[in-house]
Amino acid sequence: MLLAIWSRTWIGWWCLVPVFAVVVWLVLNVKVFAPVDSPRGWVSRGIYGERFWLENRSALPPDHRAVLRLLVAAGSAGFALIIWGLVALAVWPTVFGATLVVGAQLWRIDRFGWLWERVQPG
Repeated sequence: MLLAIWSRTWIGWWCLVPVFAVVVWLVLNVKVFAPVDSPRGWVSRGIYGERFWLENRSALPPDHRAVLRLLVAAGSAGFALIIWGLVALAVWPTVFGATLVVGAQLWRIDRFGWLWERVQPG
């Protein structure tokens, strides 16, 4: 998506074609792949942990809350850097912002996976 938006300087309004393709893929992605039915892998445990948290927010330990707030702040800062980088066509804020967003999301998935492992009996 970032490259599609960045390409506006090279191909003008034709940049909307790859942007549209990415949006279509994001919509189809949900239908192409089956939903997670068991928490076997790292990402699926994160999904189950997030579902558990959404249903029972009080079960989240205080240190988890603090880390999740930090991750939201890091992801938001990364998103702001991406916007700035794409508007200004500056490489470093775009790349650094994308790194912050992806890193915060991966860490968030890991925390929810940790939560899921802790709440399971046995």
